Order: sequence, then structure tokens, then C-alpha cells
Amino acid sequence: MGSIENQTTQPQACAFNADCPTRLILNRIADKWTVLVMILLESETKRFSNLQREIGGISQKMLTQTLRGLERDGLVSRKVHATVPPKVEYALTPLGHTLKDLLYAIKTWSETNIEEVLTAQNSYDQLNTKQLIA
Repeated sequence: MGSIENQTTQPQACAFNADCPTRLILNRIADKWTVLVMILLESETKRFSNLQREIGGISQKMLTQTLRGLERDGLVSRKVHATVPPKVEYALTPLGHTLKDLLYAIKTWSETNIEEVLTAQNSYDQLNTKQLIA
């Protein structure tokens, strides 16, 4: 008879469990800067300055933090070229490419439905303002 090997198994991922690490990646994916950065990287490698120029309103600090987090999570790769000054390029990894369709769909949905959302927000705000006055 063969020996039985001890295998450590990971508990099944469940984002509803407070201790589940999938919540960390959900936080990353749900971030607006993540969505925008990954969409811009879906078709080509880009330099930091190009990303910052194309994403209106993102600070250098926030772009740096977003790119570092994406790199840490294995979604974006960073390549430093030995030039003066150093040239740094970012690209989606194969894992990052698995998310691009989902993120593009979220962006498209947001752009398509913004008027309806703004109308709903306005109605809600007006109703609550009236209730506060009454």
C-alpha cells in the first residue's frame, strides 16, 4: 500500500466571509483608478507619463499607488529600460488580460447609464431635502 501524503488544502474562497482574501482583490478591481488604468493598458504598453496624461484628474501619487498595487497583484507588469533617464513601461499581464472585458463592460455601462443615475440621484436628493424641511 502506498503512503498517504498530507495535503494542506486552502478553504474555498467566499467573498462573503469577512476573512476571505478575495475581498482584497475585489477592493482593487472596484477602484475607479484600477478600471481606468487597466482599460488603457488593454491594447498596448504605456509609460507612466502617458497614463497620467490620459487619465484626467489622477495625481502622480495615486497613479503610483495604483500601478504598484496592480503589479503586486500580478495584473500589471513593470519593465525598466536602462536608459538615461530610465524608461519605465507598464503592460497587462496574462492574468490582467482576463479582466479587461469585465472592466470595459463596467466602463461602458457607466457611460451608457450616467444620465439615468444622475436623474435618480437628483430625485433622491430632492425628496430627502423636502423631508428634512418638513
